[in-house]
Amino acid sequence: MKKVLIIANQFPPMGGSGVQRSVKFVKHLRSFGYEPVVLTREVGNMPLKDETLLKDIPEGVKIYRTKPYEVVEFKGVMKIPGKVAGKFIIPDTAYFWYKNSRKKALEIIQNEKIDIIYTTSAPYSDHLLGLYIKKKMPNIKWVVDFRDEWTNNPYTLDNPYNPIRTKIEKDMEKKVVTTADMLITNTPVMRENFVKNNNLTGENFVVIPNGYDEEDFKGFDSSVMPKNDKLTMVYTGALYGRRKPDTFFKALSELKKEGQIDGSKFLVKLIGNYHIDKLQAQIDSFSLTENFEIVGYVPHNVCIEHQISADVLVLIEGSGRGANAFYTGKIFEYMNTNRPVLAILPEGCASDLVKESGIGIVANTDDVEVIKKNIKHYYDKWCLKELDFKPNRDVIESFERKKLTESLAKVFDSLK
Repeated sequence: MKKVLIIANQFPPMGGSGVQRSVKFVKHLRSFGYEPVVLTREVGNMPLKDETLLKDIPEGVKIYRTKPYEVVEFKGVMKIPGKVAGKFIIPDTAYFWYKNSRKKALEIIQNEKIDIIYTTSAPYSDHLLGLYIKKKMPNIKWVVDFRDEWTNNPYTLDNPYNPIRTKIEKDMEKKVVTTADMLITNTPVMRENFVKNNNLTGENFVVIPNGYDEEDFKGFDSSVMPKNDKLTMVYTGALYGRRKPDTFFKALSELKKEGQIDGSKFLVKLIGNYHIDKLQAQIDSFSLTENFEIVGYVPHNVCIEHQISADVLVLIEGSGRGANAFYTGKIFEYMNTNRPVLAILPEGCASDLVKESGIGIVANTDDVEVIKKNIKHYYDKWCLKELDFKPNRDVIESFERKKLTESLAKVFDSLK
């Protein structure tokens, strides 16, 4: 069985959506003839932890952990200086982890007789470690996985770096994409952007999207619709940058004021890592205080439980340059809950997938009137006990994590 070194700074017990792609690949790779060995960071002061994700790591998988050197995780009097310093580290705050993990990475490759290295971002420093290894050991095969775009990342486009930093990062990106043996992106549009922006042929680029793990849903009966005494809408995920709930809040507030929906008959649960005081103040400003429950961050299995207990799931992504290129992570898990989705998305990959899979109805992020119309549709259906869900299972099942890991294994197989 060939060995693959998975270099993933973000890995359990770190929580959040970014770790799930890597850990699910690790979970299933043995089924396709590859033994994963993981290089990641020590736990340290990880901002989000989810111990339940550790259960996905098969017994016997070797995990090597090195010191994180994360200035943004400093505590006490160094907390604020650490956060300020973090803004000036290129390409990201994992840079010092990369620098101090180089020797260990080479040792692991030698001792474990590694055949392939796989790096995943964010953080993009993971790829710098891969680049260092490839230069030291040019015969080893290197696969780069972009969960998100790098210099063309929508959140960077919204808050551009200064010209000097932008050039440095573009040079870093160029070196990575022109040195790696194979490259993977999360969506077709992402692939097109990397190819175009770096003047590549794209012959060694493949698309492997995120997905859902069928085993995560064991013990939950999604075939039976919940019997909530209020229309219960659940949103799971982050709210930051351009991913804002403003138009969703505005639509709900107007429907309530206009008497189109009864304020005593709907509840929205928000599940994720939030600045709770700011979020609550925003909810209050829309006169929706009694209609929202901020649950906060919960372990992954509890998050799924909340999804299954919902009548409708809410999916939000902001508009703007580059927004058409990516799927928001929760779309795949939502697919397998057997619950209809209220999607508030810009035109692009994510909205197309909602329509293709038949998991819900879509309103443009900035179109309050259509958002209102779609909320009212689900509200009326719920009141009549006619809220149904008839998705395209063939489309949904193509995003199961084991099938996607098989696609990754085929990428490895192609490396001669």
